[in-house]
Amino acid sequence: MAIKDITLGQYYPSESLIHRLDPRTKIIGTLLFMVSIFLVKSFTGFALSSALLLAVILLSKIPFGYIARGLKPVLFIIILTFTMNLLMTPGEVIAKFWIISVTREGLTRSVLLGIRLVLLIFSSSILTLATKPMSLTDGLDSLLSPLRKIGFPAHEITMMMTIAIRFIPTLMDETDKIMKAQTARGADFESGSLMQRARAMIPLLIPLFVSAFRIAADLAMAMEARCYRGGDGRTRMNPMRFSKSDTAAFIILGVYFALVIFLRSRGL
Repeated sequence: MAIKDITLGQYYPSESLIHRLDPRTKIIGTLLFMVSIFLVKSFTGFALSSALLLAVILLSKIPFGYIARGLKPVLFIIILTFTMNLLMTPGEVIAKFWIISVTREGLTRSVLLGIRLVLLIFSSSILTLATKPMSLTDGLDSLLSPLRKIGFPAHEITMMMTIAIRFIPTLMDETDKIMKAQTARGADFESGSLMQRARAMIPLLIPLFVSAFRIAADLAMAMEARCYRGGDGRTRMNPMRFSKSDTAAFIILGVYFALVIFLRSRGL
């Protein structure tokens, strides 16, 4: 897996309809879509969810290959989960090799679970790819702002979450630079046993931690220089407003969610 394959936290600039939606619409839509994926129990429901997600990808004008790159970091987990469910689910045996049995129920469950994981990764990737980090912060802050009445630090939590997501690509770039520098000095991160490769990562981790603390210190200094004191009394240069596109998006989401519940109630 290459460092460039990690797409979480990266923003893909475009003038698409999805990019122009209010960040609150995209956050709520992503959460509802994720909830609907766990409600779906059949191939018909997953076909509906996949069709909606494919339509969003086309409207976002983000290359499908760019989004699919986000699967590579978790491909091992997907394959492991698929294999475990395939081999450990009891039911009608359709294939058997020695002590290993594959059941019809296990095959169905594995495929559905694999589709669910892929849809979850794709939907979360589209949210960050189609939303600027500051817009994401403002959207989360606005959605969590009612909790301030009970003392919940909404702005501080959303700021920390967004900074963490925003600096994933930065740390990945820094990791790539350190790996190339260490490779030029004779380090080998690819060959050898698992323990040898783990020991080879030590010269990489130490400068990476140092770089991460340096970036954090620079960020804190920049925020203090701009008189950042939290969310109290802060205003936005670009106030968020729901448009007709957001209203249409909520209507589509409502119809989609109702169809998912209907299919689930009918066992389809």
